[in-house]
Amino acid sequence: MKVKKDDNVVVIAGNYKGKTGKVLKVFPQRNRVIVEGVNIRKRHTKPNQQNPQGGIIEKEASINASNVMVIDPKSGEPTRIGKKIILDDKTNKKRSVRVSKASGEML
Repeated sequence: MKVKKDDNVVVIAGNYKGKTGKVLKVFPQRNRVIVEGVNIRKRHTKPNQQNPQGGIIEKEASINASNVMVIDPKSGEPTRIGKKIILDDKTNKKRSVRVSKASGEML
């Protein structure tokens, strides 16, 4: 899965196409992500300790990870993600980093 928590993404398919937001949570086993402000669902709750009044709570539901693309930090456009192996200066060890396919910028 190429999308990680705290990535800025744009929805490319579905009812929320074109909306952007930050990834709040990732479920790699189910290939789903929760994006801030996207796929809002209403839940009716009884009064409890956390919410003594009860009522209707709106929260984000998950969407399929294939319906989002990471936003390129350089251009602000949606981009594909690739991996690149670089040499770490501090430890002199190889490590893998995510890079934007469009601009080559590290994420």
